[in-house]
Amino acid sequence: MDDDVYAPRGVTASPSGLAGLAGPGTVAWKINSEVVVLLGWSPAILAQFAHPLVAAGVADHSLFITRKAGRLKRLHSTLSAMLALTFGSAEQAGRAARGINAIHDRVQGHLKDETAAFPRGTPYSAHDPALLRWVHATLLDTFPRAYELYVGPLTSEEKDRYCQEASWIAPLLGIPDGYLPTNMAELRLYLDSMLASGQIEVTPTARTLAQALIAPPLPRPARPLLRLMQIPTIGLLPDSIRARYGFPWDARRQTMLERSAPLVRHVLPLLPSVLRHWPAARAAFRRPGVLRGGGPSRARSAVVVS
Repeated sequence: MDDDVYAPRGVTASPSGLAGLAGPGTVAWKINSEVVVLLGWSPAILAQFAHPLVAAGVADHSLFITRKAGRLKRLHSTLSAMLALTFGSAEQAGRAARGINAIHDRVQGHLKDETAAFPRGTPYSAHDPALLRWVHATLLDTFPRAYELYVGPLTSEEKDRYCQEASWIAPLLGIPDGYLPTNMAELRLYLDSMLASGQIEVTPTARTLAQALIAPPLPRPARPLLRLMQIPTIGLLPDSIRARYGFPWDARRQTMLERSAPLVRHVLPLLPSVLRHWPAARAAFRRPGVLRGGGPSRARSAVVVS
């Protein structure tokens, strides 16, 4: 394996400075480079809110509910961190991880809602590995499904590799070794066990957060676009979590989701990289040692795994 173009373990910079946590040839580059995969962000956030302690942390320590700027700030910070960890150098990935930890330092408190699994007053901390694992798993579940819906299929091997590659973040966030799922079977087992455990409960706080996310106050001309965006947001939720929120979902809405996706998949290959891929991804594609041509498929061909 050529370490100059692929440094998958840890955050030690390769001689060319190409790789932090990921690099050419990783499934993370393939999936996370696509702007359209951002459609998986909202359903992942809704799934995160379905954990009472995660919802409490967001509600108590951000402006997510009260201000549109607070919601945009959360999206921007989450997206910036993901892109830095995926496409950044070792130095950029380390800086992103330190930024995440600094935010988490301030997020601690006590649950105000009463739930079956967590009594009122239960302490929470954003450094809790159990909460970090839930947040991590929601993104791990949703982003590949958004990719398959709007970009193209993934093999079982690619989905497993995506899980494995994403687990490299664990030591940077203080997550114990082996605590994150490293393949789809482990991810499904973990998600199923969490949904059956009684820990996942949509609290009044979660409903308030969800309302701010999926139905923010907007000018009348923008409301049709909002309703359109609600289709993938609700449609990509796991069925059980969608039911716990009480979101309406029927055959008509499912048909809208299924018919809109092929249109996106048809248009996407026609777009220039500047519209299709994130700036951080395009910058990574242009680094010395990565084949030119724009896009992760070209970058993958630069890697030979022995």
